Amino acid sequence: METTEKSIEVLNDLIEINNDRVAGFAHAVHELKENDGDLKVLFLQLREESRENVHELSTAINKNGGEAELDMSGDGALHRMWLDVKEAFTGHDRMGILAECERGEDAIKKAYESALSPDNELPPQIIEMLLRQQQDIIASHNQIKALRDSEA
Repeated sequence: METTEKSIEVLNDLIEINNDRVAGFAHAVHELKENDGDLKVLFLQLREESRENVHELSTAINKNGGEAELDMSGDGALHRMWLDVKEAFTGHDRMGILAECERGEDAIKKAYESALSPDNELPPQIIEMLLRQQQDIIASHNQIKALRDSEA
């Protein structure tokens, strides 16, 4: 597969899981109780982070002559993880919601690790963008994990 085509495929996969993450955090916000305002602010911020990631990934695809696929994921098990997380919220308390969000963050971290594999032969400017996004996602994961741990 040509390097440009592979890059576009990798970026579209990341768009899908970022869109799943947007939907997951939107659902999490909906499931929060009134006294969970701190989590609502955090989840809305992380939802916006993924929206920005999607915009940046789409722009990179367009610059490389491709077409961004802006839907949520379909078949991939990794991508479905965020949707499974979204389904698991009903009836959960604060700690349960945080644990499910951490699981979703694990999935997106794994997706970025996979995307950054040397086998993908991504151009340096795309690697730089993905590394920056990955750092934000790792920081978000760690923040959610710390909140979950503090609930235990």
